[in-house]
Amino acid sequence: MIGKLKGVIDAYGEDFVIVDVHGVGYVVHCSSRTLQNLPPAGEAATLSIETHVREDMIRLFGFRSDAEREWFRLLQTVQGVGAKVALAILSVLAPGGLASAIATADKGTIGRAPGVGPKLAARIAAELKDKAPAFAGLDPALVRLSGEIEDRTAPQPVSDAVSALVNLGYARAQASAAIAAALKQAGDEAAAPTLIRLGLKELAR
Repeated sequence: MIGKLKGVIDAYGEDFVIVDVHGVGYVVHCSSRTLQNLPPAGEAATLSIETHVREDMIRLFGFRSDAEREWFRLLQTVQGVGAKVALAILSVLAPGGLASAIATADKGTIGRAPGVGPKLAARIAAELKDKAPAFAGLDPALVRLSGEIEDRTAPQPVSDAVSALVNLGYARAQASAAIAAALKQAGDEAAAPTLIRLGLKELAR
């Protein structure tokens, strides 16, 4: 099995790149985000590889980092998510953004990917919430707060503050992060207007 390729970019296709490794050209399928971050043809590149072996073909999928490859694998554990949909999700969300969206149950952000409807986005958020490999870098308070909001167990002032920021046009993930920071500053007993004011200050940074 191929786990890594290091060679020279030979050519680009719509959803793939050909990597020349000592005279052998490997066709590697990538997310659009990965393709955009690769160097021009003729320059060296290194890709983490996921190899899919089928009866009639072998397909290589390439990633700029091991973390992105791990997300590609993890996404496909969700029913209804195949390689194509996993790449579509990784085309619109970097690993950190995807981790944040899942941790905060931000189904709207996940659903921005082509082929991901509301039901599938909800399933991805629910099934991967406890499995995501990149949650270590997220603020535990944010993850807890987002879970409480999703489960409707958050204190009313907190829910009201997040809703107010969402109504102002901020994404739910942004709003939740801002209110989580506001709670740290003001304390768990803070009223909604205080949380909103501090949350807006946080968003203005």
